[in-house]
Amino acid sequence: MTLYGFHASHEQIDPGGLLAAAIRAERAGFDAAMCSDHFSPWSERQGESGFAWSWLGAALQATRLPFGVVTAPGQRYHPAIIAQAIGTLAAMYPGRFWAALGTGEYSNEHITGEAWPRKEVRNARLRECVDVIRALLAGAEVTHDGLVTVDRARLWSRPAEPPALVGAAVSVETARWCAEWADGLITVGAPHEHLRRMVDAYREAGGRGRLRLQVHVSYAADEDEALRIAHDQWRTNVFAPPVCWDLELVEHFEEAAKHVPPEAMHDVVRISADPARHAEWLQEYADLGFDEIMVHHVGQSQDEFLDVFGAKVLPRLRGGVA
Repeated sequence: MTLYGFHASHEQIDPGGLLAAAIRAERAGFDAAMCSDHFSPWSERQGESGFAWSWLGAALQATRLPFGVVTAPGQRYHPAIIAQAIGTLAAMYPGRFWAALGTGEYSNEHITGEAWPRKEVRNARLRECVDVIRALLAGAEVTHDGLVTVDRARLWSRPAEPPALVGAAVSVETARWCAEWADGLITVGAPHEHLRRMVDAYREAGGRGRLRLQVHVSYAADEDEALRIAHDQWRTNVFAPPVCWDLELVEHFEEAAKHVPPEAMHDVVRISADPARHAEWLQEYADLGFDEIMVHHVGQSQDEFLDVFGAKVLPRLRGGVA
């Protein structure tokens, strides 16, 4: 059975409010949760960027939900520090934590002052980081000289069972590459044929583990309001790679999105005032083979979305009547 989770967006909601939303999501009946890991939001209107790793400790303690995070070791984070963060959370909350590893976006990584590498270099750097993190979680002392440098690192506090290290991908090629090293795959909403090809590429290349999908939705009781929310909060997120990877500052995203019309939001966000329509969309994604679907309401106010989806969307997906 497909699990339906709540995506907690640190770019949009202050940490205390986001924790309250995660608690409310569990009470509404969501099965799981995950969060982003940003240093910068995508727009001034979003306006937040809480530190995911300290927040995750609070969220895991405040709920009984399994949690994941999408993070990017290699530039903003040294892989040994990410291994320590993963190991600590997995030791404290056995079986409830996973981490998805990706190559990141320049808007978050430029803060180190280092050059932003080409995509193929970022992939190679991530692959080195994965090996370092796995070795540390397994208890090895690690020294490594490459695109990242590690000197005699060892994790002294580790979980009994290392958690899943999931590959984050948005292209068929990256999904196939993730199959070499990942314990699962996570991607974002896209046309069904593209998602089907990603799933097939990952599985045919020997990819193991669970398939997860993050879906952006906008719900309000009024259709026009649902569209207004999507356009206000998510119009800076309509750009496909490499634009979304390579822009540097909030101001750059704002300028790029200056002429994005409201109707363009339907290409990246599922927008409707009808809970039944949202249930249909989510079921279509489940039918593609995803084991977990993480639902992200792109508005900053989460309460109405959580309550309505808990009462009217999740029961439909589970075969009940709502």
